[in-house]
Amino acid sequence: MPVYQYRARNATGGLISGAVEAATLDAAAGQLLSQGVTPIDIKRGEEKSGRRSSGADLSPAARRAAAARSRNKEQSPMENLNDLLQRKKIDINELIIFSRQMQSLTRAGMPLDRALAGLQASVKNPKFKELLHNVQRGLESGQNLSTSLGQYPKVFSPLFLSLVDVGENTGRLDLAFEQIRRYLELEKNTRKQVKSATRYPAFVLATMAVALAIITYFVIPAFSETFTRLGAELPLETRILIGISDFVVRWWQFLIGGTIALFVAFRTWVGSRAGRLAWDEIKMRLPLAGGIYERIALSRFARTFAMVMKAGVPIVHGMGVVAGAVGNKFVARRVLRMREGISRGESLYNTAVAADMFSPLVLQMIAVGEESGMVDQLLEEVAEFYDAEVEYDLKRLGEVIEPILIMFIAGMVLVLALGVFLPIWDLSSAVNN
Repeated sequence: MPVYQYRARNATGGLISGAVEAATLDAAAGQLLSQGVTPIDIKRGEEKSGRRSSGADLSPAARRAAAARSRNKEQSPMENLNDLLQRKKIDINELIIFSRQMQSLTRAGMPLDRALAGLQASVKNPKFKELLHNVQRGLESGQNLSTSLGQYPKVFSPLFLSLVDVGENTGRLDLAFEQIRRYLELEKNTRKQVKSATRYPAFVLATMAVALAIITYFVIPAFSETFTRLGAELPLETRILIGISDFVVRWWQFLIGGTIALFVAFRTWVGSRAGRLAWDEIKMRLPLAGGIYERIALSRFARTFAMVMKAGVPIVHGMGVVAGAVGNKFVARRVLRMREGISRGESLYNTAVAADMFSPLVLQMIAVGEESGMVDQLLEEVAEFYDAEVEYDLKRLGEVIEPILIMFIAGMVLVLALGVFLPIWDLSSAVNN
């Protein structure tokens, strides 16, 4: 019976190696999993005969080098340019697919290096393919999966890495990737709802801005020349519009430059630590949309906290993971204060009350969950409660914004009518008389 050399992680996360006899590679992986060991790399033992080494007998580094040379020979310069142009940011959809595939492969007992090698062939994003290749190299060098993925903090969140780490230590990576997939799908749904609710207002406002720019720069100057030639006395509204138009026509370069400078300054400020904290607090106090931002952050808190507790992450460490997953620095700072209170020995309920983030109903559910030892289940219900409120508020937001936009458009039309068409009507009346 063939002998397979393996490297794997035991139940405590330690790196072990050895040999196992099995009919096939998959059978060898199944034997290791039944022993509570998570295989990282499995390969067939070297043949005792002195035949010349084939590609299958090469070391992993040699196989990678040969594969790279083969790809370079096969691809033309145009194909290489196409691959470069296709590089894009790794989005949430690709992470969902990756989590679903890893869940299936780890549940089937596939070794991690073989699973990643197979995924590279199915990934279309060259940037993500390169990432998976580097992660595979990390596994072959003796790193665990969470450490290899942790080299890409902009792609994999602290929550993602923590769940993978717990899955490796418990030998249940399939459950870890299942939890990650569910979380990412819920997060995608929330983003989709927010974009759907804000798409119509943003489109209307952008269209109105373009229309105002065209009217101010092209239309009003034409009417201004006509009024000047006729020498008519213009009403106050018309004089204001002509003054604004003359200012825009004369200084449009500085207006565009100032707008770009303000945008860049705002982005820089938001990118700073203090600016991001202040902006996240301001967002939660905006009229109409502020409550939605707050409930989205609290929903992420409840769902993430439930996941890390269910996964067995220590509560103090889990609070740090939760703070990085809520997506709001203002809420994250309060979560970290809760962690400090818990590390001092305070109860979860008392720290939640001191954080001043939750409604009395949610606080009551946390208290009941803490007393019954079912905090994770009740926090999932809290997350569902906030998700339902967010969905309702987003639908209501569209209903509230629509009449406001209609009134704004009506006001713009009224101002243009009074400022542009009223003098024309006055001139027509004077000519007829």
